[in-house]
Amino acid sequence: MRNFFIVWLGQLVSTIGSNMTGFAIEIWAWEITGKATTLTLVGFFSLLPSIIITPISGVIVDRFNRKFLMMVGDTVAVLSTIVILLLHLTNNLQIWHFYLTGAIIGTFNQFQSLAYSASVSLMIPKQHYTRASSLEFLSGYGSNIIAPALAGYLYTIIGFLGIWLIDISTFLIAIGSLLFVSIPQPIPTTKNENIVNIWQDLGLGWRYITAHKGLLALLIVNLLFWLPHDIGDSLYSPMILSRTNNNTLVLGSLAAAAGFGGVTGAIVVSTWGGFKRKIKGLLLGMMGAGISKIVFGLGRTPWVWIPAQFCSSFNFPLNGSSDSAIWLAKVPPNVQGRVFAARSLFLQIASAIGYLIAGPLADRVFTPALQSGGVLVGILGGLFGTGTGAGIALLYVICALCMLLVGGLGFFVRVLRDVEDIIPDHDAEHSQLK
Repeated sequence: MRNFFIVWLGQLVSTIGSNMTGFAIEIWAWEITGKATTLTLVGFFSLLPSIIITPISGVIVDRFNRKFLMMVGDTVAVLSTIVILLLHLTNNLQIWHFYLTGAIIGTFNQFQSLAYSASVSLMIPKQHYTRASSLEFLSGYGSNIIAPALAGYLYTIIGFLGIWLIDISTFLIAIGSLLFVSIPQPIPTTKNENIVNIWQDLGLGWRYITAHKGLLALLIVNLLFWLPHDIGDSLYSPMILSRTNNNTLVLGSLAAAAGFGGVTGAIVVSTWGGFKRKIKGLLLGMMGAGISKIVFGLGRTPWVWIPAQFCSSFNFPLNGSSDSAIWLAKVPPNVQGRVFAARSLFLQIASAIGYLIAGPLADRVFTPALQSGGVLVGILGGLFGTGTGAGIALLYVICALCMLLVGGLGFFVRVLRDVEDIIPDHDAEHSQLK
């Protein structure tokens, strides 16, 4: 697992830099506009171009050098960050610049992340799939411990300029880590790999999923879970900032609590290896996250938010590593790029819809309903309070309830519950892919 660890460490450092920048951008944008829609649109524009490019990205990842694609993704991110830095230095930086650069970075990140995820099964033995997936969560959540605290502290000392310079240096480390490793390439599905075949192969990933009903059920349950999750997640920062009078220290503390929860969960899963039946870990993780987020949305003080956030993030390594282990085990490496791209496309569409509707729902529907004199004050005012944060919290709790229900109902769907028995592992299959 040496090469995997080298790449993983490089991505960990890069993620810390990116999260520092993201944290600073959220504070800056909220202070300027005070609108949830402003923040949610950053996420929407980051996803929109990658949705368009996703169908062909899987074909490209399966046919071209994956190490090169990963390096290109990191390089474009560095260049985009430099452009933002120059705009800031010349006092020309505006909100829409983040929409544009987010779209550019999101497009190339699609190639980078897909090339990386499709390479994992070729870099490590099958028995380590769950541990490798949990290490990915360790990287993501570990950066949440370090990045918000650093960004919150350094923002007042070195400002955007210093934080962006740190971000640029972490990207260079990620690119450097790729130079020292060998990323295996899969055996091609066809000998004649030309442009004509690339266009013919665009629908293979979707056809593979629909031909395996268990994988289709797995995709559907993820869509039903991540849509409400992303609606709530996009409103998380506006909810906390409006509830605490823009207290960035509380926001940073909650991000750190999420980091500790995620790291703890990742370490537990990595050490333990997860449930023998991965689908059990996936569905229980969904339910645990839903319950924790319900408590979080009902809370009004850090004494409730911090433990609820820890418990929520604790569940995601179990959920995500179990999901990844099933896909890695069931899909042959030579088509993983296309299959994972099809899966990613639908998940991104769900996320984009979530980001697009979350802001208007919060600003135009739920916030007015729990403002002083609003239509829901008499019914729910005692539970959620009143004001901007109250309306967002109500929407957040509704989304969390949906997440809990999706996880619980998943146990009653046989094709999903028994997916690991219905579909054999790819290394046990001897039939040729049609």
